[in-house]
This record gives sequence, structure tokens and C-alpha cells, in this order.
Amino acid sequence: MARRAAGGAPPSARAAAAVPLPPRPHSRGPGLLPLPLLLLLLGAARAGALEIQRRFPSPTPTNNFALDGTAGTVYLAAVNRLYQLSSANLSLEAEATVGPVPDSPLCHAPQLPQASCEHPRRLTDNYNKILQLDPGQGLVVACGSIYQGLCQLRRRGNISALAVSFPPAAPTAEPVTVFPSMLNVAANHPNASTVGLVLPPASGTGGSRLLVGATYTGYGSAFFPRNRSLEDHRFENTPEIAIRSLDARGDLAKLFTFDLNPSDDNILKIKQGAKEQHKLGFVRAFLHPPVPPHSAQPYAYLALNSEARAGDKDSQARSLLARICLPRGAGGDAKKLTESYIQLGLQCAGGAGRGDLYSRLVSVFPAREQFFAVFERPQGAPGARNNPAALCAFRFADVQAAIRAARTACFVEPAPDVVAVLDSVVQGTGPACESKRNIQLQPEQLDCGAAHLQHPLTILQPLRASPVFRAPGLTAVAVASANNYTAVFLGTATGRLLKISLNESMQVVSRRALTVAYGEPVHHIMQFDPTDPGYLYLMTSHQMARVKVAACEVHSTCGDCVGAADAYCGWCTLETRCTLQQDCTNSSQPHFWTSASEGPGRCPAMTVLPSEIDVHRDYTGMILQISGSLPSLSGMEMACDYGNGVRTVARVPGPAYDHQIAYCNLLPRAQFPSFPAGQDHVTVEMSVRVKGHNIVSANFTIYDCSRIGQVYPHTALYQLPVHAVALLLVHPAALLCLQPVSVPGLTKPHDSPQDCPQILPSPLAPVPTGGSQDILVPLTKATFFHGTSLACSFGLEERFEAVWVNDSLVRCNHVVLHTTQKSQVFPLSLKLKGPPDRFLDSPNPMTVVVYNCAMGSPDCSQCLGREDLGHLCVWNDGCRLRGPLQPLPGTCPIEPLSGPLDGGTLLTIRGRNLGRRLSDVVHGVWIGSVACEPLVDRYTVSEEIVCATGPAPGAFSDVVTVNASKEGRSREQFSYVLPTVHSLEPSLGPKAGGTRITIHGSDLNVGSMLQVLVNDTDPCTDLTRTATSISCTVPGGTLPSPVPVCVRFESWGCVHGNLTFWYMQNPVIRAISPGRSPVSGGRTITVAGERFHMVQNVSMAVHHIGREPTFCKVLNSTLITCPSPGALSNASAPVDFFINGRAYADEAAEELLDPAEAQRGSRFRLDYLPNPQFSTAKREKWIKHHPGEPLTLVIHKEQDSLGLESHEYLIKIGQVSCDIQIISDRVIHCSVNESLGTAEGQLPITIQVGNFNQTIATLQLGGSETAIVVSIVICSVLLLLSVVGYRALAILKLTLDQAALFVFCTKSRRAERYWQKTLLQMEEMESQIREEIRKGFAELQTDMTDLTKELNRSQGIPFLEYKHFVTRTFFPKCSSLYEERYVLPSKTLNSQGGPPPQETHPLLGEWNIPEHCRPSMEEGISLFSSLLSNKHFLIVFVHALEQQKDFAVRDRCSLASLLTIALHGKLEYYTSIMKELLVDLIDASAAKNPKLMLRRTESVVEKMLTNWMSICMYGCLRETVGEPFFLLLCAIKQQINKGSIDAITGKARYTLNEEWLLRENIEAKPRNLNVSFQGCGMDSLSVRAMDTDTLTQVKEKILEAFCKNVPYSQWPRAEDVDLEWFASSTQSYVLRDLDDTSVVEDGRKKLNTLAHYKIPEGASLAMSLTDKKDNTLGRVKDLDTEKYFHLVLPTDELVEPKKSHRQSHRKKVLPEIYLTRLLSTKGTLQKFLDDLFKAILSIREDKPPLAVKYFFDFLEEQAEKRGISDPDTLHIWKTNSLPLRFWVNILKNPQFVFDIEKTDHIDACLSVIAQAFIDACSISDLQLGKDSPTNKLLYAKEIPEYRKIVQRYYKQIQDMTPLSEQEMNAHLAEESRKYQNEFNTSVALAEIYKYAKRYRPQIMAALEANPTARRTQLQHKFEQVVALMENNIYECYSEA
Repeated sequence: MARRAAGGAPPSARAAAAVPLPPRPHSRGPGLLPLPLLLLLLGAARAGALEIQRRFPSPTPTNNFALDGTAGTVYLAAVNRLYQLSSANLSLEAEATVGPVPDSPLCHAPQLPQASCEHPRRLTDNYNKILQLDPGQGLVVACGSIYQGLCQLRRRGNISALAVSFPPAAPTAEPVTVFPSMLNVAANHPNASTVGLVLPPASGTGGSRLLVGATYTGYGSAFFPRNRSLEDHRFENTPEIAIRSLDARGDLAKLFTFDLNPSDDNILKIKQGAKEQHKLGFVRAFLHPPVPPHSAQPYAYLALNSEARAGDKDSQARSLLARICLPRGAGGDAKKLTESYIQLGLQCAGGAGRGDLYSRLVSVFPAREQFFAVFERPQGAPGARNNPAALCAFRFADVQAAIRAARTACFVEPAPDVVAVLDSVVQGTGPACESKRNIQLQPEQLDCGAAHLQHPLTILQPLRASPVFRAPGLTAVAVASANNYTAVFLGTATGRLLKISLNESMQVVSRRALTVAYGEPVHHIMQFDPTDPGYLYLMTSHQMARVKVAACEVHSTCGDCVGAADAYCGWCTLETRCTLQQDCTNSSQPHFWTSASEGPGRCPAMTVLPSEIDVHRDYTGMILQISGSLPSLSGMEMACDYGNGVRTVARVPGPAYDHQIAYCNLLPRAQFPSFPAGQDHVTVEMSVRVKGHNIVSANFTIYDCSRIGQVYPHTALYQLPVHAVALLLVHPAALLCLQPVSVPGLTKPHDSPQDCPQILPSPLAPVPTGGSQDILVPLTKATFFHGTSLACSFGLEERFEAVWVNDSLVRCNHVVLHTTQKSQVFPLSLKLKGPPDRFLDSPNPMTVVVYNCAMGSPDCSQCLGREDLGHLCVWNDGCRLRGPLQPLPGTCPIEPLSGPLDGGTLLTIRGRNLGRRLSDVVHGVWIGSVACEPLVDRYTVSEEIVCATGPAPGAFSDVVTVNASKEGRSREQFSYVLPTVHSLEPSLGPKAGGTRITIHGSDLNVGSMLQVLVNDTDPCTDLTRTATSISCTVPGGTLPSPVPVCVRFESWGCVHGNLTFWYMQNPVIRAISPGRSPVSGGRTITVAGERFHMVQNVSMAVHHIGREPTFCKVLNSTLITCPSPGALSNASAPVDFFINGRAYADEAAEELLDPAEAQRGSRFRLDYLPNPQFSTAKREKWIKHHPGEPLTLVIHKEQDSLGLESHEYLIKIGQVSCDIQIISDRVIHCSVNESLGTAEGQLPITIQVGNFNQTIATLQLGGSETAIVVSIVICSVLLLLSVVGYRALAILKLTLDQAALFVFCTKSRRAERYWQKTLLQMEEMESQIREEIRKGFAELQTDMTDLTKELNRSQGIPFLEYKHFVTRTFFPKCSSLYEERYVLPSKTLNSQGGPPPQETHPLLGEWNIPEHCRPSMEEGISLFSSLLSNKHFLIVFVHALEQQKDFAVRDRCSLASLLTIALHGKLEYYTSIMKELLVDLIDASAAKNPKLMLRRTESVVEKMLTNWMSICMYGCLRETVGEPFFLLLCAIKQQINKGSIDAITGKARYTLNEEWLLRENIEAKPRNLNVSFQGCGMDSLSVRAMDTDTLTQVKEKILEAFCKNVPYSQWPRAEDVDLEWFASSTQSYVLRDLDDTSVVEDGRKKLNTLAHYKIPEGASLAMSLTDKKDNTLGRVKDLDTEKYFHLVLPTDELVEPKKSHRQSHRKKVLPEIYLTRLLSTKGTLQKFLDDLFKAILSIREDKPPLAVKYFFDFLEEQAEKRGISDPDTLHIWKTNSLPLRFWVNILKNPQFVFDIEKTDHIDACLSVIAQAFIDACSISDLQLGKDSPTNKLLYAKEIPEYRKIVQRYYKQIQDMTPLSEQEMNAHLAEESRKYQNEFNTSVALAEIYKYAKRYRPQIMAALEANPTARRTQLQHKFEQVVALMENNIYECYSEA
């Protein structure tokens, strides 16, 4: 391959011609590579410009790296890790762990001894911020984000070891003071930027210095912790830019301090008030030059961004470059930071205005004279993957010039618009720029400032550059110069490395790409290996990579190598390989290595002389002419290599370079290659071999003329090859006269060729193709041959008869020759008839010219000009053969026939005699009186003139005259006209281009040249035009904007018309569906998107496996339909769309250079599946059918995954369509209602799906008459047999039998048809069931994210206050004081629309008693309260009441709740009473069945326990459970409202409760209504309702939308408002549930709905408060179902006969199939339910459930005392005391917790959820079956998992640290304190006293019977209470 490519002839030609020598031993012969391998090699070549040599994966995200070239080490910093790697292979040498550590951003570093912190420290990851080498001190500086940005000094060569302990540990006598500024070096946040740079030591300092730039992270920044202390430990200590001491060998107390005094001179700190406007983000710090020449001024540069201000749309990031002067030479004086600091902006922008501005700096890389930077144009978050980015290059010389000009403008010649003092920093506070009189600034002062010029400066005008390269998502850049090229390496956000080569004009000449780590962004710093620049180090988010900058070895030939235009690669001539320059021996010397910049023309080439070798001659040697880039070969050991080890000596006589001459011995004759069969020559490849390498090759030919007769047996002498003719060697069989054969009339053989008969050539006139003619052939010396049978041969297989005219003349008869060329020469030969072929000699060949007029003459002048050649052609709409009656050719038409008045039209005139030279016609062409100037370069002598027309004064027409030797006139006239344009359509299109526009006007087909320019510069392509229109394709634009369209004729100005074309945003494709297609294609794919109204044509193509693209149809601006292309195989493949001829691509998509990457990046895909397969029901191939009968087909379908819809099937019987009635996964039913013709007899049954057609059977028609005849014959025969065999007495019976038989015979076909109809009905019912199940499953997949978004309520969760929670929980309906009216009091709006005064519970208000009764009653209540505070009295009191039979459960609940209120301030005492009573209850239960304890609330203590749990769990309910519970309620309501709800029965389409399920398939469509309502603080909203909603339901949804920020108790009610619909500007209607328009069905009125009123989408409604409440209907749900209905009529079977005809014909299906909707609703709510159960059954570390732990321990203690060891009993006790006693009560009654409405339907759903919670807490096995209730079956699958959560919760409670009595009492006291004075305990005590009075005797008896009570005289105290309270107590209390 190398030799061929280096030779002189093209490789392809030589490869075809060269025949290699026999293969060498032990070598492989040439062969073809397998196609996959060939493709792989080609792909590798394309991507072979880069190669990853080594990788090092990091388990944590990487942060920084540093290279130590001297030691061959790479230091890598990642989160919490530091690595030391070998630079050669990235192998791990050492590592150190630096995190995580306990830390807080609000605390000082712990290394600060005097600092303390009250904030909690948590484990915090350490993100590396600075990783720098200090080789002079042997240090690695590593700074992290922990401890406010602390730095460590680690040992170079061993990263795991600390070189210096910092802060230093000083002796006790000399304590070292550590300041925060020494510790706070880097930014303390992972996302805040920091850059560092080690600076050389300055004069007077012993060590290095550290330049640091860090983003501010203190208070007010986005990095400061929110909602925390305002104390900021960083503002005073961490400047944005600082230079710090890094002298580790000197005084450690000064380490990291600002090393100048005053230190403010070495820092730059943004003023606190300016930090918001100047948020600095640092990109890189670098030195330039890196190694400055002696006495040259070195600089440190900082590249940074001043970020855009948040919330300011007009604010953009600004890219800045800051420069600082460093000491000149070793130990030079250091400049102050504030003295030399100066910054200027960098701007990378194209020419399209601000939209083409790349404002944010991403990465920067300094080169020798330039620095290259990547900028992005942020469209989303900074660093987003799809941000447009660009590469720009800036010159350091321009930076230097700008800085010098700025300082001059500040101090010498003030110019306020050029430079200003940097006043945003503290150090910039001072005088502005002012002229320093009598001061001459030196160059050093202009560069670095001076003490008397001490100001940090900012240059106001940015340094601008145009993008060199653009691509989205660029993140990093590195640049190197190589061989007159600039090699630029660019990292991307998707983990790719791009390599582009720039020439000296900064133009991209090549680019390659390599995927380093797919999906991982490349870090913005990349560095070349310091010791080997052939390698590049880069870092992705989790990898370190060493990349070879060029993989030159993939190029095998010089042409490929140099043609790749790779900056690094070149051709190593003497080694014949593509290499880097340093890899080629002697590459520094000329001509040894050819770089890409020299071009492929410099590749070595060779020519061999002589190029043809006669095998019979001897040659002394061969001359080799060698050219191209080669070193002098003189004196080198050389050889000529013929392959297979055959070599001869070669030599070069003298030194030369570009053109060298070499001499080579020819290979020995014995080693000549053999001649191939059928050839007289062989081609040999020869190479010049130098130092073991074949450096250049060429071919030469060896021929053998003695083989000519074999190769050319029928060829006469004159037709032989040149090498054969030269030797006059003719095969004996070739010439007759040299062979002694017997020929009649020939007496002796001829002795010499001169005696042979020969043809005497004579001229022949050209003949037309296909014409028949006779040709005379004269002969000489043919006397002896006269009469011999001859044939005329024209080199073709066909022969023509030859007739002797005389002994010297032969005539070829009726010769017909054909040609497809303009003219073709046929050689004429005479041969003897019969084999073998023998020819008469013809030393001077005789030929016949055959011409074809239709070929080779595209215009008139060329056609007529053929007459000079003897071709009889004429022009007649093309060049034609002249007929015998056609006139002689005339003149040719001119073109064009018209032009604009301004002239300039190139007029083409064709003909004959149009001058012998240009001067003949230069002033001789006229159009009337207007001259036409001939063009020199377009003139063809005599045949064609092209001239430019002159301007005309006005419109006219005239002939064209040409004055040459005589005047000629054109037949046509040329017209001067004035073209006009007046409109353009379409006037807009996508900015991607491709829109086909049409410009309308008049006379638009004039002239020779037309241009349509868009935006004055971009040509409109594919021009076509007529007289009234021009059509062309618009190019792409850059920005959405209007642009002018210019129509130009003949390069003149634009034709006036003011045409404008609008570039719009490109169409966007959002999704395609379905995503599957049969492999045959043709399935309709719906493409959804935006802005399709601009699409004129669109096509769809599939990668790799797709067949031809298909053309799509645009339906509207958002929908396109495309037939799917066919595919080659079943696979998933990416899909491409071509819109208006342009490939569609997302604007944010990255430019992909690698085809494999492009495939991976495709957004849309199509899954190709096998074609569907069908068969008849019984798989029969023939189906009989009788004409006139209905035909129903049952077709079976193989199961597939295509998901085809019914409309996608086309079933045909012949040409008649079969109507599809039922379709399912396996079965298709179709029927034909029209009659099928019987003419054909057989009709194919075909099914078509897209492009796929399948014939499944053939329908055979006819046979009906035959069947009837057969039936009659059979019946007649049976009748005859019956008559013969029986007597007359049995005739009646026989007649009946025969009649039955006849009926059977005639109606059997009818029974078969009935069976088919029944089967069809069964299939229909099965299909309906499947459809319902499919819908249910689809609803099961409801998107939870969308539902969560709908639940976003702005006012938060409407919790009830604690006091209302208590009253609703304690007194639901069992207290005589508390009725439902207090729970949800009726709210009405007052006249002003505000909420009414709120009613309160009696326990929350004043104790209303008459004043004259108050003293005694208050004293009695006080005494009674103290009595109840006596434990003995209270326990006796409770037991005494419970023993009374008429003391009902309601009274027990009331007493327990009143006691809880009365003792709410003494919860610890209340708890002790409850425990005493519980002990009694446990004792009573243990004696019977302990598992039944606490199962119900039948005693006072059980209700007390419920209340106690409610008080203790309120905090958990509010803080932990409240939010998921409220979200669940909202989700239930949302899900119910998604479907229809029957307003009367309350049944709904979506529910969890079977009893509330709407078992009808009623489809509801949503309606978005625009409603205005002056209430609840909002004016108008868009409200979503269903068209099946009644007007009351619509009002409720409107009220919910408007009042969602108001508690429900303050909402107006639906009956309080009117709803009015504005149908038009003049018509409006008040909408009501019932009115005169209501429909009556079956005697019942149907409630009006939105659909009844035909209210459209987007209708305008107004809702207002009504003054007159309409209560005629009452509540809708209370309406009489005998009179009214909403969605469904009653389903009582007794009233079935009464149903209307329409109702009775409704489609009915089994109602049980709608149970799938329960699953749908369950699936939708599952996430919310799971969240709720997890919240209930979880323990917060910060707030453990102390009460639960305390009570569960109490239960375990009681069980242990009584010897109860059964774990199930304890589980039941715990479950009955907390989950079932408290949580189930809350789950069923959300109105206890929230101010919301609990509808009956929500209550039903909550009952199912509560049952699931109960089952989860139970330990008994669920015995479920088909008869089990659905509320248990619904969550049966989840119950086992929930039970595990319950058991885990109980186990966690058990594992908690036990609480002492003191701890529990303290907790209870705190709970009492929280809500003290919330309740009126006097009212509660008064209510308790009622029970005491009622059972006074029984209480007294109990007190008397109790020894403790007697001893403490409690009965007497009780009597005192009675005495005080009985002082007219009943009179007073009744008055109250």
C-alpha cells in the first residue's frame, strides 16, 4: 500500500493494472478485508486523530490537578481525596483522605483556638479549591472548602504526608497568634470558585507567595446558609483577591498572611454595598510568560467573570482579564497588588449584534503570543450542556497596548471614556484619574504603575475578538503550535474532546473528536505534559485521562497522512510511516519529514524509464526520476525491490533533493513474471528500497509481441499494438499471404509481405447512423484473389456481404452502422469467409465515419457547424438529420428574447459566418439602435457571439443585426422591458431556511442573470421563474427577525417592491406517536410540536435500517402525520425529520462530529416489530358464501406489541371493504352489507396494515341454487320411500314427518347464520369488557407529578386551632352541650360580602349565669374542682356513675371529655387518674378475655384515653402527619372530580368505595370556563368543570377556585350565589339545576348540566351573591329520586318495563367490570396513601413520641404483673390504644383537624382507607375470597407491607430509652402550659356537677362504702358542694 501510494500513477490505476510477482514464502497474499472490519478501520481512521493512553477513575467527583514534570508525577484532587499518580501511566503512588469532617459554614475553623461555635457541626465533604506546586520549597499547596477554606502544605513526592503543620505549634513561652485571615484562604462552598497561583519570591522574602482569587460566600451571597444567624465569619477576613505569604522555611507565624505592610495594599476587597453588582467568578490564574527571558517583565493574570445580576433580565455576565506585575528577575522588588492591578473586559462576538455575543468566560489557555478563551452565551444555568459557546483568540500585544493607553489616559491625557479607577473595591476609594503635571511616565510605569500612581484601574472599552469556532457546550480549551498550524483542543459538557487545526489565517482546516467519558463534563483546565507535549492531561467529573494529541499511525500512506491536515502528523519519508515529528529519525533536517502544511503534492513520487520493456531485448539498466520531499539519496544503501525478495542494485550519482535521478539494474530475465492468459504484457511494480524501507514505487510493463497472434487472432497488422508493429511480427494465422494455404486461383505462395493483396484506402463521405448504403473498396495486387468469397468487417461481430465488382474493386452491400456518439470511426477490413479469421492486409487503414446528429450538438450553431464535417444536420428544436425534402439550414434563434432597460443582459447569438476574429464583430452587433458589446472570452469564431446589451431609453422590440463580412439578421426580436415585483409569499419561515418563496410581478423572465438576495447578502437558491413569478429557496438566518428581499437583474440594483421576509423561530418537534411500526412501514405516525404552519414539506427517515424516506402531511400548526418508512430488520432505530429540505435538529443539541455519537444523540426513535399475522377463525383457505346473504368474517390475529387501533386495519373482499365492528387483541369481526358480485366466482380476502398486505383466504361465491335443489331432491326421495313402505293409515303421520324434514332441509342455513350472529354478539360483549379493563389500566398510570402540581394551594394547610381541634375531637356527637351546629356552623356572607361573626363552642366562651347566682355558684364550682382534684374522690365518683344502668355510653363519653377539659391544666394528675382507672379495667379484662380490652369505647377511662392520646399526639399530627394527610384529601377530591359525579345519589366514576361507584360508562368532557366573581379577593379565573356537572356542582367548583385561600367555614354556599352565562354581547342566561328547559325522562326531571345548556369551551360566566336564596329544591342530594335524576335512572328491576324505548336500548354491560375503576383510583392515590402511613408510623429523631413510649411501657408493665406473656395480646393492646383509638378516628374525620368540607363521598373513601389501616395493624390472617368485600380486597396486596411497617414502629418504640415519671410529668406540664386558658373549665365543671346531682345518692353511698373516703370525709365535702350549688341552682342555671 505504501509503495503504491508513493508512486507516480494514481493508486487506483496501478492497482488495477499491476500484477504482483508470485508471493513470497511464509507471506500472506493480498485479500479483501471483511466488510465489517473494513468499516471499522475506516471509522477508526476518522476518529484516529486522538487516542486515550491512560485513565484513572475517581470514586468521588474530581476538582483539580497539577503536573510535576521534573518528577514525572500528577497530583489529582477530588472530593475528600488527594492522589499522587505516575504521569506515564496514571498508576496510583500515594493518596490521602481529607474529608469528610465535622464542620459548619457558620463556625470558625477549629484550628482557631479562641473560637467557639454554638451551631451544630455536621459531616461535611471537602471540595478541593486550590492544588498548586511549589517546587522551590518541595511543597504541594492543597486548599479545601472545609473549615472556612483552610489550606494544607503537603510534601512533594509524597502527597500523603504533611510537610508543615499549620497552624504552627509554638512553645508555651512564645504563643503564636492565629488570625482567621490565615485560615480563611479559599471559598468555603462547593460551588464557589477559587483560583490559586504560586508566585516566585520577591526581594527581601525568603519564600514563595500565593495569589488567590475567591468568590465571596458571606452574608448576602447565594452561598450563605439561609434562615440562620446573620453572623458572618468571612466578610472581614476573606478578600476576593489577595497575595499571601507562602514561606514555609521562615516564620511560620506569617504563613498565609498578606505579606505587605500595610496588608491592605496586597488585597482587593469588593465593598459590601457593591457585592450584589460585582459577583466575581474566577476561571483561571496563570503566569505569562511562564519562564520570562532575562530582565523581561513577568505578569500574573486572572481570568474571571462578573456574573449577571439575579432577576435582572438585561444584566449579562462580563468577562474580565486582570493583570498584576511580578518582580523582574530573581529577587526583584515586589509590586503592590493595588499598584499594578488593572483589568479590562473581553468580548467574543460575531457580527449579528447582541444576539451573537458570548458574554461569559468558561476557560482560558495562554499560548506564546496569544491566549485562547472559550465563552458561552448563557440561556439557562451557567454551565448548562446546551449553552451556545465560541472560541476566541486575543493577542497579548493588544492587552499590553490597551493597558499602556489606559494608564496614559488616566495620568497623562485624561480620557474618562477610556479608563476609570476601580471604585467597586475598598482600595479604589480615592481620587479619580487626573493628569500628573510635569511627570513623564516610563514604560515600566505604564506597564505596572508606580507608588505615586497607586490605583487599581479598570479599562472601560473591552478587547474584542470574533469567534474562531462555535459549538454548543464547550467547557475547556488547550492550544499548541505545531508545523505552521495551531492545534486547539476543546472539552465539552458531554465528555468529548474536540481537536481542530487552524491555519495561519485562523481558519479551521480539520477537526476530529474523541469521547473521553460520555456524559461527564470536561474540567475547564487542560494541560500538556511538561516533558512530552505529545500528551494532554484532562479531567472529567470522575476521571483523569492522559490523551495522545495525535494518533498518526492510523494513516498508512503519505497522501492520507498529509491530507488529514493534522497539525502534529507528517510523513517520515525514509521510514514510510506517518508520525509525530519527534518520532521520525533526523526529522529536524530538511526533507526527512513532510508536514501537513506542505500539502500532499510534496509526497514522494517516481517515474521509470523506459516504461515498457521488450522481453526479447537486453537492457543495461533503468532510469528512475524521483520527485517530492526526499532527502538526498546519494551515498545511501539503495536497491530496486521487485517484491518477493527480488532486488537489484540502485544508485544515485550526485546529491539532489526535489528531483533526483537514480539508476537501477533490471531484474534478471529468469525472474520475469509469467504472462497472464489472454495478455501479451505484464505490469510489474518496482520500489526504491532505502535502509530497509520501500520509500517510493512505480510500475513498468514487460511485453512479448510473439503472443500477439494469440491475443489478437483477427487483427491485421495495422491494428496491432505499437510494440508489436515495431517488430513487424505477425502471427502466421493473421495474414493470408504468409501462410501456404490452398486458395482458388493462387498458384504459389507469396514470398514477402509486399506481394500480398492490399486494400487501397479511398476517402468516404460520413454516413448517418442507422443509414443503409453500399461502400466500394479498391484493392491492389488482388488478381489472384478475384472471385474469392470475402466479407466486410467493421470490427464488429456483424459482417456484411462483399461482392467483387472487378479484380481491383469490392463492394460492401447494404452496410448499416450505428453509433451513440457525435461521430465514430469504424475500421474497414476484408476477410475470407469461414474459419479461422484471415484478413487482407491494409497498411494504411481504410475507415468509415458514422455520425449521429442528436449527439454532441446542444445548440443551433454547433449543429449547423457540423456541415463543414460533412454531417447533414439541421436545427429543429434540437439537432436532427436533414431529410431529403427539408430546406438548407437557416439561422439560429437568439436567447434570451428580452432584457431590462438598464441593459447588461448577456445575449447569445449562434449561427454561421459570425466573423473570423473578434475584431470583425466588435462593433457590429446591434438591437435596433442600441449596441451590444461582444465579450472577448465568450466569442467562438464563426459560430457564437455573446454580447452585453446596452441601456435603452425605453421599452421597444427589434431584431438583432450582426455586421461581419455581410449583415445577418435574427428571425426573432429582442425586447427591452421594465420588470416589476409587487408581492412575496409566504412572507415568513423558519430561521433554519429551506422555505420555498414565490415572488409575484411582471416581466420577470427577462435577462440572462437573475439574483434574489435575502438580507442583501445571502442568495436565494434553486431559482425558477416565469413571466409573472420567481420561485427560490430561502437560506438560513441567524436570528428571528425581518429581513429585506432584493430581486436583481443583470447585477443591477434591486427592483423596487419593498419585499420583506420574516425569519421566525424554527418549528419544534415535541413527540412522535405511536413509537412502533411494522417492519413493512406505512403506519401513520403523528408528530406533535409547534410552529408547523411554516412547514412546506417534511419527510421522515430512519437511520441504518430504514428504507426510502417517506413524505409527510402537515395537518395544522401543531400536528404532522407521516407514514413510517419500511425497515430492513426488526430493531429500534433513530428517526430523522427533514423540514423544508433541512435536517431537523433541536437548537440546543450539541454539534456532533462523530457518527457514532450522532446516532447516540438522536432524540426520537422508532421500534420496528414483525408484521402482524392474520388467519381465518378455522385457518381455512377457502370460505364458501352464498350471494344475497349477509357475510360476517371472524379473523384471528396473532398477538403482537404494535398496539394497532381499529382504523389502522383495512379488510377487503375483492374490491369491497369489510366494515370492522369488533376488534380486540386476538379477534377482528367485520361484515359486508352490500352484495358481492358473482362474475368472478372467487374473491381474495386481504388485510392491509400500513404497507403490509396479507391474503388470508379466498371467498368462493355461488352454490345457493344447488343447495336448494339438493335439499328438494333428498326430501322427495325420502317422501317416496315413506309412501312405498307404509300403508295409507299412516299417511298423516308420514306427512308430519316429511314436513319436519323439509323444514330442517330448508332452514339449516338460517340456523348457521343465527349462530354466527350470536357469536358476533358474544365477541362484542367480550370486546366491551376488554375495553373497560384497558381504560381502567390506563387510568391506573395517571401521572402523579401533574396531580401534585394541581394540589399546590397557596395559602398552606388550613389547620384548625388547638381549641377547635379539641372540641371537635372530644365532643363529636356525644355531649349534650355540643351539637353539629357548633362543628360546622352555617356561614352566610353579610351585606358587605364579608364573613359573619363566628359562633363558638360553649366551652370556649363565657359561663353565662345571672349575676345574683354567680357568687354561690362560683364558690360551689371552686369547691367541686378541688374535690375532683382528690384522686380517691374522682375514682369513686367515676366508678359509682359507671355502675348505674341508665348511665349510657353517650353519658360516659361526655363525662370523660368534660373531665379532660376540667383537668386540662393538670395533665400529670389527669394521667395518674387515667392509669388508676386503666388498672381496674385491665384487671376486669384479664379475668375474661384480655384481648378484648380497649377494643371499644364503653367506659369513661377508654374515652379518657382517647382524649389523652389526642392531646399528646397533636404536635405530631400538626408537624408530621398533617401535610401528607391534607395532600391525600386533596388528591381524593381531585380524582373524584376528574369524572362524572351523580349529584343526587353521590355516586362517582372514580372512588375507592364500591357502594359509591357509578356503574355506567358516562363520558365526561372537561370545560374550561372564564368566570368573574367579586368575592374571596379575586376578580376572574379560569375554572375547569365537566360537561356532565350540574349547575350546583359547577358553582361549588367555582367557589373552591376563588376561595382556596379562605378557610372553608368562611366560604359562601352554592345556594347563596347565582351563575349567569353570557352567550353573546346581548344575551345572557341565569343557569339553574331545574328550570323550564329541564328534560323529563320516564316521568322524572333531569337536572340541568353544562352539556344541557350547550355551554362551549372558554365560555364567559359571572357569579354573584344573591339577595334572595332559592330554597325550593333544598339540597340536591335530598331530592326525591322518584321525581328527579341526574346521570342515571334507578336500576330497580321492578321498574324495568316502564323504561323508555331509548333507555331500554342503551348498551348494557356487566356492572362488575367497572370495579376496575376502584383500582384506577387506588393506583392514583397510592403514593399519597403511602406517604401518610409512613408519616404516622415513623419516629422523628428530634421529636420522639414520648407519650406513646410512656403508655406502651405502662401496658407492658401491666401485662408482666399479670403474667400475660402472649405477644399478640400486647400487640392488640397497643393497637387498640393508639392506631385504632386515635389515628383511625382522625382518618375518618379530617374535619377535626382541618377547616375543610367533608362530603359524603370523601367520607366513604376515607372509610376504605381507615379499614386498610385497621387491617395493617391487625395480626389476624386475612381470609379473603371472591365473596369478600371490596374494601378489604382493594388493599389486600399492600397489607403485608404495611404490617411490617407497624411492627417496625412498635419495635422502635420499644427500643427507645424509657421515660421516668419525672420526665413524663415535665412533658405533660409543658403540654398543659402551651394551651392554658384555652377552655372555660367552669362550664365543664358545671356540666360534671349535673351528673353528680343526678346520681347524688349513689355517689354518697359509694363514698360511705370506701374506707379512704370515709377517713378523709369526702362525703361531707361533697355535701358542701351540693349545699352551695343547691342554693336556687336550678333556677339560676335554667335562666342561664
